[in-house]
Amino acid sequence: MGTLWKGGTIYTMKREHEAVEAVYTEGGTIVETGGADELEAKYRGRIVEVTDLKGGVMLPGFVDSHMHLIGHGETFLKLQLGGCSSREDVLEAVKKQASALPKGMWIIGEGWNENEWSKGDLPERRLLDAVAPDHPVLLRRVCRHVIAVNTAALRAARVDEDTPSPAGGVLETDEKGRLNGILKEQAQDLVLRVLPGPTDEYLEAALTAAIEVCWAKGLTGGHTEDLSYYGSCRRTMHAFHTVIHGRKKHFRAHLLVHHLALDEWLAEGKGEAILSPLLEFGAMKLFADGALGGRTALLSRPYADDPSTTGVAVHAEHELEQLIAKARGLGMAVAAHAIGDGAADLVLTYLEKHPCPNGKRDRLIHGQILRPELIERMKRMPVAADIQPSFVASDFPWVMERIGDPKDLLVYAWKTMLSRGVPCAGGSDAPIEKVSPLEGIHAAVTRTQPYRNTVYGAEERLRMYEAVSLYTKGSAYACGHESDRGVIEKGYAADFTILGSDPFLENPDALLGNIVRMTVVNGNVVYEAGGSK
Repeated sequence: MGTLWKGGTIYTMKREHEAVEAVYTEGGTIVETGGADELEAKYRGRIVEVTDLKGGVMLPGFVDSHMHLIGHGETFLKLQLGGCSSREDVLEAVKKQASALPKGMWIIGEGWNENEWSKGDLPERRLLDAVAPDHPVLLRRVCRHVIAVNTAALRAARVDEDTPSPAGGVLETDEKGRLNGILKEQAQDLVLRVLPGPTDEYLEAALTAAIEVCWAKGLTGGHTEDLSYYGSCRRTMHAFHTVIHGRKKHFRAHLLVHHLALDEWLAEGKGEAILSPLLEFGAMKLFADGALGGRTALLSRPYADDPSTTGVAVHAEHELEQLIAKARGLGMAVAAHAIGDGAADLVLTYLEKHPCPNGKRDRLIHGQILRPELIERMKRMPVAADIQPSFVASDFPWVMERIGDPKDLLVYAWKTMLSRGVPCAGGSDAPIEKVSPLEGIHAAVTRTQPYRNTVYGAEERLRMYEAVSLYTKGSAYACGHESDRGVIEKGYAADFTILGSDPFLENPDALLGNIVRMTVVNGNVVYEAGGSK
């Protein structure tokens, strides 16, 4: 018994502009596509529901290829600083939170971005001490590669001026050699490890909130990396199982396995007890470098606005190779965070030395700064570029101050990668950027900030079909599901995103409105504009 979907424009995404009149689904799978009358006659005795699209536009379900699903849900549970326009705004938000919380309770905030302030002054230790002297404070920068903490937080972590910066991390100091409360990369762990652990209820609440927001944005699934951040890989897996299976919050979650969670994941039987068409595990995740905002992305040359550094290698080269070799020994692909070209070079070197297992493919996550020869190497390998188009809207123009004259560097070069034959998938890196795939598509097509006219790298703009493909066929390919997800075709998953506007016919700015009408996962309507199901 199944459902007939008709009454709108249905783009299969198999080829540009290819459309069908109707789709018949059963048991979460597309049985057939074709003419509405033809399918209605053929399956008359089996159709139990007819869904009228009411002139809407049906596409294969959008999937975010790189996100932190629980982290996204946490944004609804913590102090949010993304809307702050100055350091003073951040301090005022912390002060207000301190007045509302019992003394001694941690104040956790996230999302601050000094590059969006008229003055780029950081929320340093002494200032946080002044507004919250009786609370440990930890504020994550938007990139999650930098935190700002106060004295109470440092004291709780037993970190002082005699504490050495850990390998792959930086404990910043002021002009007098005193800790200023700014911790970068691996140094963050010195404080993060003493944070009170989240409860099961907290994880489940965050995950539930995240999935419901994703539905409203048209997402039917996401490739997410959460297993190493919440004290126990087992507890995190249980939260996914409880919410997706137990509470029937249908969402196709493809979980990357952080190398720090790998041994526990193996001890838990690789999560096989909770596997389903809605929940699976993928590549081993590792970080090769940091982020451009904090000048910790590893470049092949010094930063233009700070020639004293080329960035940070999170792992020594032999450690990076050992991690990749470990993944290969377990028959796993590797998903490597590499923003700078220096990091990408290292990652590709060891992926080449230790080839990917047959039938699997690696990922280069972000790949914002590359060189032509790196792209040529990528196209010869089973590797997908996991890109975040929204970074164009959020990082320009300040990112060019970091890089200077690009010369031989390719900067956020999505078009170049696609034209050279490198498969690309589209994600948001939520909660670092907004989870909306439509905003990502807009950024990929226009290379502008929303409702602004300045174009950054016009030659790297994508056609609408290419941009939509990032979140449909591209995401399916990145996780090895190109044969059963990502297009509307017989035998593929009945995951659909239905819009109220046609992205192929209207101005791209239409994507910035609330145009998601319906989201369908596994044949079930999980969201309708005006209320979730």
